[in-house]
Amino acid sequence: MRIGVDLGGTKIEAIVLGDDGSECARIRMPSPQNDYNQTIAAIGDIIARVAVEAGCPPATKVGVGIPGATSLKTGLVKNANSTWIIGHPLQQDLCEALSRDVRVANDANCFAVSEATDGAGKDCAVVFGVILGTGVGGGISINGSPLVGRNAISGEWGHNPLPWPEPATELPGPPCYCGKSGCIETFLSGPGLRHDHMTTGDDELDTAEIVARAEEGDTRARQTMQRYVDRLARALSVVINILDPDIIVLGGGLSNIACLYDDVPKLLGRYVFSDVCETPIVKNIHGDSSGVRGAAWLWPKS
Repeated sequence: MRIGVDLGGTKIEAIVLGDDGSECARIRMPSPQNDYNQTIAAIGDIIARVAVEAGCPPATKVGVGIPGATSLKTGLVKNANSTWIIGHPLQQDLCEALSRDVRVANDANCFAVSEATDGAGKDCAVVFGVILGTGVGGGISINGSPLVGRNAISGEWGHNPLPWPEPATELPGPPCYCGKSGCIETFLSGPGLRHDHMTTGDDELDTAEIVARAEEGDTRARQTMQRYVDRLARALSVVINILDPDIIVLGGGLSNIACLYDDVPKLLGRYVFSDVCETPIVKNIHGDSSGVRGAAWLWPKS
């Protein structure tokens, strides 16, 4: 058995998996807000509860996915949306609090590991996992293990500039919370899609309404989705040029947009530096469970 924990901004989820990937137990609870010590305590509590429910041995290993990364220089958390864990030695503190081995990884890396282990990227050596949601992130799995990188930021494609921007409409680009403008995230996130649609003069709509109107033939919505698809193709083409993964798996709320899987591959050939581009672009299998499952799979199959 192995235990996985997904630390989110509003909820903590824990799961116990067997070696065959079977789910033995699952618990979800609200995340403490703005309190690091309470967060440590809450993780400990949910692990204890899920371990009892599944009948785990005392030394069962734990993996934790976080919305950030651990600095390889200091051992402290950085780049986390849950800002109250920034600057703390989370992995060390969890090991001490739980008296057991704990591995901590970025949640997008956990997503990639999950889909590479027994999801849409199963049997693929190199998997690029994409998160298209409130933000835009990514993770890389190599032979089932997360690629962390020298600076612990591998896969952070959302904070690169949108490739080949249109001067009139895409430069300098929307401001990003990271302090720069024109980041891929500002165009391809859910808020980015909604903002782009508003520039057409249409009413403020949520992403589902924009997609539905596009499918119904609404001209403005269709043009918005055409821009989104082309931007996604441009952004992914750079990933393919650099990493050339065996497969790209989409996750996050916007991964439910069906047209992405037909339309994006058709455009990749325009931008990828190759005579052909056969990289599959597929939807995740495990959905919202990929993060917590990937945290458990930080401890590979025995």
